[in-house]
Amino acid sequence: MKVVITDHEYPNLTYEKKVLAHDGIELEIHQCKTEDEVIEVCREADGIINLYAPISRRVIESLEKCKIITRYGVGLDTIDLDAATEKGICIGNVPDYGINEVSDHALALIMSLLRKIPFANQTVKNDVWDVNTTKPIRRLSKLTIGLVGFGNIPRRLAEKVKILGLKIVVADPFLPEEVAKDHEVELVSLEELCERADVISVHAPLTNSTKGMIGKEQFNLMKKGVYLVNTARGPVVDEEALLEALHNGTVSAVGLDVVENEPIDRNHPFLSMDNVILTPHMAGYSEESAEEMRSKTALGIIDVLVYGQYPKYLVNKGLQEKVDLKAFEMREEYKF
Repeated sequence: MKVVITDHEYPNLTYEKKVLAHDGIELEIHQCKTEDEVIEVCREADGIINLYAPISRRVIESLEKCKIITRYGVGLDTIDLDAATEKGICIGNVPDYGINEVSDHALALIMSLLRKIPFANQTVKNDVWDVNTTKPIRRLSKLTIGLVGFGNIPRRLAEKVKILGLKIVVADPFLPEEVAKDHEVELVSLEELCERADVISVHAPLTNSTKGMIGKEQFNLMKKGVYLVNTARGPVVDEEALLEALHNGTVSAVGLDVVENEPIDRNHPFLSMDNVILTPHMAGYSEESAEEMRSKTALGIIDVLVYGQYPKYLVNKGLQEKVDLKAFEMREEYKF
């Protein structure tokens, strides 16, 4: 059985090779960037591991033997899910890795913005020792945080910000009211969240419906001086609208782990703005989360090709009506 890694960004593939060290599995490692490159190396693959290389409808229709495609991490914006489901190919991801790391990173950005730590650090280093340069700063317990999306990561973040005393409102069209109550958060519309929140943290996945969902219309609803954090996907926030909101003072400051086009262009306006904190799409990283994510990505391949069962993190669940595999059974390898 042929397993292809279309592309990766790691110094070695120790974890993947360890998981895929089964008799009968031949591993190929590439650094594909285009559809044509993916088609060339994956046409006869039984399983595919993907990072950034495009797995488009055209690519999927070229696959002759593929049963499973897994993607590093949570997001699936590189893969045409509908095309894969139509072709009978299982799609897997790793939605439960890095929950602590991303929620910690979001909290770190929120605290950096609200306490103005990067700005204060720079003013002191510029030989200005004056608390007045950081004013105004609000007491956290007087503020409301709005969480856009309420999956695993924002739920963990909610636990952390509760301790700080912030009131929490959540906008998630798929969240049942009883789940919101269980987590002691207030479920509201996106419009109401924009109107009420003092700080907004974005956690929505990137889909056709969420692209640009925080745009000019939403910024026009926000309080003057709101803070914004995005640790989800860059295109969920309309950057042109965000720049306008930063210039007119609607958004006081922003913390971004993601941008529309990565890596960020060296001429991007964000790079010269004192009220923009940028980190290089690192929120999910720790040594431990990297091992977990990469191992579980490879385990999804093993689930299907070796054990003949659905991957634990099957995304296209409608596939179960047309693909005859066993129900997933937990194994020791999944415990981290």
